[in-house]
Amino acid sequence: MTVDGVLFDVDDTLVDTRGAFAKALTAVAVEYLPHVPADRYGEILAHWRSDPGGYYRRYTRGETDHLTQRRLRADLLHRTFGGEPVTDASFPAWDALFWGTFERSWRAFDDAREALDGLRAAGVAVGVVTNAAVELQERKLRAAGLDGLAVLVGVDTLGFGKPDPGVFLEGARLLGTYPAATAYVGDEPHVDAMAAHDAGLVGVWLDRPGARREHEKSVDAEVLRAAGVRVIADLRGLPAALGM
Repeated sequence: MTVDGVLFDVDDTLVDTRGAFAKALTAVAVEYLPHVPADRYGEILAHWRSDPGGYYRRYTRGETDHLTQRRLRADLLHRTFGGEPVTDASFPAWDALFWGTFERSWRAFDDAREALDGLRAAGVAVGVVTNAAVELQERKLRAAGLDGLAVLVGVDTLGFGKPDPGVFLEGARLLGTYPAATAYVGDEPHVDAMAAHDAGLVGVWLDRPGARREHEKSVDAEVLRAAGVRVIADLRGLPAALGM
């Protein structure tokens, strides 16, 4: 079936959230973890992105709120790297540094605008389905210069997020396209691409070189392809992957 619509993830798909986290966590390390050498900052970033405590996943399942998951992740980060505990009392100052730096660092990937403009020119409907709150992602897209892209479903829309199939189906419904004629593009192989495929959409895994999280490094792209997922290295490869 011809693809009539494309839904995008935001973080590390359209916006370089990994790069923004790197800057925010560097600021945190300098202030709160001064004993950690700079050559280990990559480990701090990997820890944050891999969410070893599963706190962000709890948030996407509707089991906790955004600030609580961030405080718990901050505390686990400090304990892992030998810092002082992050408590209810100390968290506001920690978060002001972390989140303030993070917001100022939002940037779109170089291929994002080109991909969106190309799809629109081809008459393809585009929108966003994300595991963060709608208002946050709208601000992030505006800051990254990608305003005008509708955030159709956030974690606050249904009260839960990906990989639940209902999230992808709601995105296609709001986009106005049949699920089988709708592609979903995201950077996470299972939460994004495989989950979208299992929900009846065309799942596309954006496997940017060097950007995998720790638990994704062993994922075999060929196994996903054999299961029906399309795999691309950047958004410029999206039209070919969709047969456009």
